[in-house]
Amino acid sequence: MEQLIRIRCKNNGQSLDVKTGSTLEEIAAMLSLDMEFGPINARVNNKVEGMHYRVYNPKDIEFLSLHDGSALRAYTRTAFFVLNKAAHELWPDCTVVIDIPVSNGYYVDIRGLDDNRKITPDDVHELHRRMDEIISAAIPIHRHETTTEEAIRIFTESRSFSKVRLLEGSGSLYTTYYDIDGYIDYYYGSLLTNTAQLTLYGLEPYYDGLLLRVPSRDDPSRLGQFIRQDKMFEIFKEHHQWQDILGLRTVGDLNAAIKAGYSPTLIQISEALQEKKIAQIADRIASRRDIKMVLIAGPSSSGKTTTCKRLSVQLAVNGIRPVGISLDDYFLDREQTPLDASGDYDFEHLHALNIPLLNDQMNALFRGEEIELPRYNFQKGKGEWSGKRLQLKGNEVLVVEGIHALNPELTAQIPDNQKFRIYASALTTILLDNHNYIPTTDNRLLRRIIRDYKYRGVSAQETIRRWPSVRRGENRWIFPFQENADAMFNSAMLFELAVIKQRAEPLLEQVPENCAEHAEAYRLLKFLRYIRPIPETQIPPTSLLREFVGGSSFEY
Repeated sequence: MEQLIRIRCKNNGQSLDVKTGSTLEEIAAMLSLDMEFGPINARVNNKVEGMHYRVYNPKDIEFLSLHDGSALRAYTRTAFFVLNKAAHELWPDCTVVIDIPVSNGYYVDIRGLDDNRKITPDDVHELHRRMDEIISAAIPIHRHETTTEEAIRIFTESRSFSKVRLLEGSGSLYTTYYDIDGYIDYYYGSLLTNTAQLTLYGLEPYYDGLLLRVPSRDDPSRLGQFIRQDKMFEIFKEHHQWQDILGLRTVGDLNAAIKAGYSPTLIQISEALQEKKIAQIADRIASRRDIKMVLIAGPSSSGKTTTCKRLSVQLAVNGIRPVGISLDDYFLDREQTPLDASGDYDFEHLHALNIPLLNDQMNALFRGEEIELPRYNFQKGKGEWSGKRLQLKGNEVLVVEGIHALNPELTAQIPDNQKFRIYASALTTILLDNHNYIPTTDNRLLRRIIRDYKYRGVSAQETIRRWPSVRRGENRWIFPFQENADAMFNSAMLFELAVIKQRAEPLLEQVPENCAEHAEAYRLLKFLRYIRPIPETQIPPTSLLREFVGGSSFEY
């Protein structure tokens, strides 16, 4: 007699008895769910699993569509897999590197073509054609689990050495890998079960490589909007060139360097590179005597505050005295604040600020006049005068930090030649391996988790719960204006995840299994366990990372 187990489906509230060992794909078929862009994968007891996953005990299951970030990641990984298989068939000796998330897609670098040439538009067309054939053939994608020792042997034979280095440092007994018609690969996270499920993607030439585009999370019936991000791309490429010189492109490389005792040297070089970049930005500002205002913007946990403080030091070295202005003091009275879709005050809205007052006062300062600075009383929800008067001297420059700093509307009445705009963000450039990139948002979320807990007493669960709202604000108010920057500063460091993990792991482990945030905490924990730790005692007190872990010599 077949043994049955009880499944509770959160999508429709239905309970169902299924055979022990049924896959999520089989269970979804029994439920006949009406999901326009799914199911792609599922949360099983608040852990995300692929549709290959087999159920042996009673479970709560919530199937996910492409509107969910976890499902879109599974779809994207599958697109990577098909692209890698197609490239391997066309150019067996090539190396494919899934490199940079840019322009609402993923930059792919293909190396080792005949005569070491760069990929051409004709090559991209041929690759697109072969991908379409693989998708149309509706080939099953098989999931395999084996000992890590055996996986290392398999990937050594296929010359996938970045995966070998990653697995060697993983500390795992068993490893999961996938195959499409005999072509094997390893991915961090689940995949789709059949190539035919890739219903929409784009592939086009991009610089000296190509750009893979996937559906929009907001509207999966269309590709994400293509946005030129030339300055962002150049920052990524510059850091990758530097990493190639150091021989540290992947987490496997990083782990090997840490194991060999090179972490102090790596930290010193990373910190020196950041300081050099900040000094170069300060030199550019100092070379333009017409600049009266430095505007610094960036997303949450990008290290804007420390960037601002270190830039101020370098400006002083150039004989410029920085004067900080807080945009928070220019909030409108609460009753004038715009409302969001829920009817709550939207304090992240650009028009929550008194833009006319800001522009009038800044221009008055630049004319040499004296002004009285406002102060916002957050308890009363009203602006008031501070009694603090300000008049700029000849060697003084205003430094303004805030999420709207690069929005042209914020300083529309101030001449462009008087402004210098800086975009700061943690642009994670190290890869897990050649086919698995690390999202920059994961880096920032981990920073925010440890900072919120240390300085605000906020749990990892609460920080994860708020994160989608933070991201929506960034997508609306920060990212559309990042290419307006005169300079971009990458605040991420090659070694930082090895330091952060020791603070983040205990906090993530406290997220209860019975809450929705557990899925994200579990995903981050799995990712961090690939990385060897570095003691935070090795990082200097001026490090930008001290803004999050504490012990900084700067005052915040």
